[in-house]
Amino acid sequence: MTNRITSLLKEYYPQAVSWAGDLKSLMACEFLQRWPTLSAIKAARPDTLRKFYQQHGARRKEVIEQRISEVRSAVPLTTDAAIMKAYPLMLQASVGELRSLTEAIKSFDQEIESLYKAHPDHDLFASLPGAGPALGPRLISAMGSERERFDSPAEVQQFSGIAPVTERSGKSMLVRRRLACSKFLRQTFHEFAGQSILFSKWARAYYDQQKERGKEHHAAVRALAFKWIRIIFRCWKDRVCISEDQYIQSLIKRGSSLVKSIGATAEV
Repeated sequence: MTNRITSLLKEYYPQAVSWAGDLKSLMACEFLQRWPTLSAIKAARPDTLRKFYQQHGARRKEVIEQRISEVRSAVPLTTDAAIMKAYPLMLQASVGELRSLTEAIKSFDQEIESLYKAHPDHDLFASLPGAGPALGPRLISAMGSERERFDSPAEVQQFSGIAPVTERSGKSMLVRRRLACSKFLRQTFHEFAGQSILFSKWARAYYDQQKERGKEHHAAVRALAFKWIRIIFRCWKDRVCISEDQYIQSLIKRGSSLVKSIGATAEV
């Protein structure tokens, strides 16, 4: 929807792409519904524009004044009567659809937030470094609430598509990405692993280790996701929260090669 609106605006009113702000926001929808053409916004008083931006949370005065100055000096891209009749009507229709969609997404987000907070496994998944309010609910959905659903982390790794597929024929062997899987679950674990690099010392160290071994970014993230699933599975089965310090201590006891890198990461 935002791509469609951007395309429409670029045909007759390109300045609105920046003046309206984030096209997914309520402010942008109201801006475009109120001023669907350049002539409409040029007729608005500067104080009206200031009040509009301030009411929608815009607090940077220099940005507001810059936009007002641009409105005053702006010239139309076209004065073609056919375009100026049809395109604003198409814009209004598209913005109406976008606004309904935005409000629906907001309702979904509120319901997901409420269910996530009330979920019995909330604290467990909230303890995952980098999960946050977006990936936490997705990880709960990926694992589910029935502990008997999976008997081993390998089942989760394969079901989600994080585990690769090994093909053998005679003396040849090929390891490739798993295609027959839930793409949403694979993306969920992949995105979480990528976020965990920013919040977990050992995850950062493991990712760096994979990169040093020659893996590209996404291959290194998938390898990290593979390892994370083993940890999440054990905590999920035992109903215990993730502890970064405890896991690092277990790495030290096992003499993991990550320990030295974790120390270097901590110093940085």
